[in-house]
Amino acid sequence: MSWAVRAEGVHKRYRRTARGFQLRTLKSALLGRRGAEALAGDETIAAVENVSFEIARGEAFGIVGGNGSGKSTLLKMIAGILKPTTGTLATSGRVAALIELGAGFHPEISGRENIFINGAVLGLSKREISARYERIVEFSGLADFLEEPVKNYSSGMYVRLGFAVAIHTDPEILLVDEVLAVGDEAFAHRCLRRIEELLASGRTVIFVSHALGLVEDLCSRVLWLDNGRVRLLGDPRRVVDGYRQDVAEDEGRAHREAKEEREREEEGAHAAVVAEDDSGEVLRWGSGAAEILGVRLLDAQGAERYHFESGEAVHFELEAQAAVPLADFVFGVGLFSPRGVEVWGTNTDIDGFASARFAGRAKVVLECPQLRLAPGEYLVDVAVHAQDGAPYDYRRKLLAFSVTSAAGGAGVYLPEHRWRFRGAAEPGSEGTLSFERSRHE
Repeated sequence: MSWAVRAEGVHKRYRRTARGFQLRTLKSALLGRRGAEALAGDETIAAVENVSFEIARGEAFGIVGGNGSGKSTLLKMIAGILKPTTGTLATSGRVAALIELGAGFHPEISGRENIFINGAVLGLSKREISARYERIVEFSGLADFLEEPVKNYSSGMYVRLGFAVAIHTDPEILLVDEVLAVGDEAFAHRCLRRIEELLASGRTVIFVSHALGLVEDLCSRVLWLDNGRVRLLGDPRRVVDGYRQDVAEDEGRAHREAKEEREREEEGAHAAVVAEDDSGEVLRWGSGAAEILGVRLLDAQGAERYHFESGEAVHFELEAQAAVPLADFVFGVGLFSPRGVEVWGTNTDIDGFASARFAGRAKVVLECPQLRLAPGEYLVDVAVHAQDGAPYDYRRKLLAFSVTSAAGGAGVYLPEHRWRFRGAAEPGSEGTLSFERSRHE
């Protein structure tokens, strides 16, 4: 059998509790419908619809899509945690699912005891767990905490221990769902090396992640799920670029709608402002003496866009308003990766513009004739502040955009470059060094 996973016409639907549904007694629940409102036939939610694919043995297969697109549901069906409503889904080989790591841990007992319990749940005998115990502990990096009850562990420690156990079950099929986003950078790299070792040994890896650059680098094919349906399946770069562009277009629409909503609001006096997102992260702060009303990304022709090819011209258009006339003001723009790494930033003071007068509404445009960023997603911070740095209005993660490149590359910056070769290091010596043009040229 050459395939590891095969899905044919897979659907997964969930029943949704109807409005007013109530079981009156335990007896009525056991007897059936009496005492309860029956659910209508259309009271279901489709998580996955008509999905078909085949994954070869030894293949690294990626799955991308937005929140609620069906990625985790599909992984759980491959793992056997869920069953398809209709269609068939088959696997060939032992499956290890890095999905809900540590879900079987008992909070009241030690990490050491939970290694043996979790290993048994994953199909290992006590002898097999004992033989791998030291490797599991070393991989987790939690040797000093193994006698502690896991209820005292942080979420990162929880995941590290769960990953360490699951990855040492010698799976033939490994399912990975965003676990590399949890924990510190060193542990993430250790996990990635282990995944690459499994691939090198002929194991199959199915990888779900919002880190699209990692999906491109690691996987040989990628499946894009959109509202439970297959949107695209094939070459990683083609699929990921398509997904990035779709996300960028959604971001653009959301930004325009937000801008229109702001314009409908009454203009008035600006007070000091602090804003947070749902997680408590502060995204906006300042005195309110001036306000950033919005920012748009424009191409060289002035069209609003949120998806660019590396090296294209990008114009950052800021719209701002002063609550009172200002003689001390600086406008700034900063670019960041989704992980918070500062990619580039500048402001009018750094670039030699002395402030004179700012009153009422104004537009400020930062023009980048060639924005040579590596492929990926980027977040934009904008600010207006005093020369001493005191913020009037600082807005973090105000919008997002994506970059693609046919040339590829790693990191965040793609400089102009060329290669030169010679056949021998010493003049007069003989040697040959030659390359053929690759398919990318």
